[in-house]
Amino acid sequence: MPTAPTRVVTLVVVPETPASHQHEPHVPLPVEIPVTTDIADDALDLKTQIVRFVATGGLSAVVDYGLYAFLFKVVGLDLSVAKSISFIAGTTTAYLINRRWTFKAEPSRARFIAVVALYAITFAVQVGLNALMVHVLADEWWRMPLAFVIAQGTATVINFIVQRAVIFKIK
Repeated sequence: MPTAPTRVVTLVVVPETPASHQHEPHVPLPVEIPVTTDIADDALDLKTQIVRFVATGGLSAVVDYGLYAFLFKVVGLDLSVAKSISFIAGTTTAYLINRRWTFKAEPSRARFIAVVALYAITFAVQVGLNALMVHVLADEWWRMPLAFVIAQGTATVINFIVQRAVIFKIK
C-alpha cells in the first residue's frame, strides 16, 4: 500500500505587515509538526475524535507527568512551579497533535488565541486541583500520582468539550 509523503513545516513565515497595521499586536502561529495525511480531509466523527483525543492525551500526560516528577523530585522545584512547567509542555504537545490529527484543522490565529485562553483556564484548574489533592490526600506513595490523575482528568474533559464544541469550529 503506497504511503502518503510526509510533509514537514518547521516555521510559519508571516508576510510583513503594511505600515498602516504595524501598531496591531502580532500573534505568531505555533510551529507545525510532521504529518502524513492531508488535513483537508473530511471532519472525523465523534467516536474517532474521542479515541484520537484520548490517545493524544495519553502521550501528552506522559510528557506532563514525566517532566512534573523530574522537576519536583530530581531538580527540587516547588510543587506548583514543577506542575506549571510540565502543564505547559504537556498542553503544547496536545494542541499540536490535536489540531492536526484529532480535529484536522488548518492553522488559525483566532483558534490559537482561543486555545491559549482555554489553556489558561485549564492551567488554573489543573495546578489548583493538583495542589488541593496533594494537600488533602494521605501522605502515601500514591498521593502525587492520584492528585495528578484527578487534575489531569478534570482538565481533559474541559479541554475536549470546549475544543470540539467551540475552538475547532473557528475558521
